Amino acid sequence: MSIEKKAFGKTLEGNEAYIYTLTNSNGMSADITNFGGIILSLKVPDKEGKLDDVVLNYNKLEMFFNRGPYFGAIIGRYANRIENASFELNGIKHELYKNDGENTLHGGLKGFDKVLWDAKPIEEKNALELTYLSTDGEEGFPGNLSVKVTYTLTEDNAVKIDYNAVSDKDTLINLTNHSYFNLSGHASGNILKHKVMINADSFTPNDEYSIPTGEIMSVKGTPMDFTEFKEVGIDIKEEYDQLVYGHGYDHNWVLKVSGKTPEKAAEVIDENSGRVLEVYTTKPGIQFYAGNYLDDSEIAKDGIKYRNFSGLCLETQYFPNSIKHKHFPSPILKAGEEYKHTTIYKFSNL
Repeated sequence: MSIEKKAFGKTLEGNEAYIYTLTNSNGMSADITNFGGIILSLKVPDKEGKLDDVVLNYNKLEMFFNRGPYFGAIIGRYANRIENASFELNGIKHELYKNDGENTLHGGLKGFDKVLWDAKPIEEKNALELTYLSTDGEEGFPGNLSVKVTYTLTEDNAVKIDYNAVSDKDTLINLTNHSYFNLSGHASGNILKHKVMINADSFTPNDEYSIPTGEIMSVKGTPMDFTEFKEVGIDIKEEYDQLVYGHGYDHNWVLKVSGKTPEKAAEVIDENSGRVLEVYTTKPGIQFYAGNYLDDSEIAKDGIKYRNFSGLCLETQYFPNSIKHKHFPSPILKAGEEYKHTTIYKFSNL
C-alpha cells in the first residue's frame, strides 16, 4: 500500500508539518502527523463494514499549540505525573517544569507532543518511522536522548507502536500514546456504555492531586475492578475517594504481563457499533482515563465539541511518579542501554 503525504501547516517556528495516511487492504486508515507524532484519525469498519473515525482530535495544526488534552500524541520524556516537578538521579536533583499544579505532567511545558519529529515512510511495511533528538537538559531531563517511534498499520486492523530510545546519560523515560477512543465514532456522544476489561488485579491509588501514594491496592470489592467486562458508566459516579479525586477514572492499573512480549492489557467492546478494541503491551501499567476533564471549550473535528466522557484513553506506561517509589518498576534508562517497548491497538468486530 502507498503512504500518502500532505501538508498540515506550519509550526510556531515556521517549519512545515505533514500528515501521513496509512491504509490497509480492508480500507482501515490512519492519519498521523509528524507534529507530536499525533494520530489524527483512525477509520475502522463496524459490524456492517461501515468506516467511522474512532479517535477524538482536532483537524487544524494551530489547535495543538496550546496545552490541550494531548489528543492522539506521543507523550514524553515522561508520561503522566512526577511529584513536585523534580527527581533525584545519581545524587543529582533535576528540576522540571510545573505544568500541573506543583507537579510535572506529560513531559513538561513542551513535551514530545509539541515537537516536530523527522518522518520516514516505510511503504513495504505500511509504517511511519518518527525520530527525535531530545537534547541534554530539555525540560530539565538529563542526557541526549535519541528516540524512534514507529507506527505500523497491519492487515489484521491493528496499529502497532514500537518505541525505541538510547541516551548518553542515565535518564528517565516513559513513552506512551494518548489517543482518545470512541468506538461508536468520534462524534457519537459518550463512552459510558462501552464495556471495558483490564487485565489487572490491582491499581495504584492516588492522592487528591492524582499522584500515586505508593500503595498497590487490590481492585476487589471496589469500583476499580475491571477484571470482567463492565460498562464504564456503571460505577463512575460512586462516592469512592479515588473517583472523587479524579472526577472519574484516571488511574494506573498494575498489569498481569511479563514485559517480554506484547500481552493483552485491556479490551473494549462497543455493542452499538460492534467494534472491539484490544490493547497489547510490554509495559507494566496502563492508565485508563475516561475523558473526565473534556469540557467542550474548543471546536474539534467535524465541528464537534467534545464533552466529558466523549472518549477513553488506554495509555500503556511505567507507573506515574515511579522514580519516587522504589518498589514500582523503574523508569530509569541507563546510558547506552536501549529502551524498547511495543503497544498494539487491535480492532475487530463482535
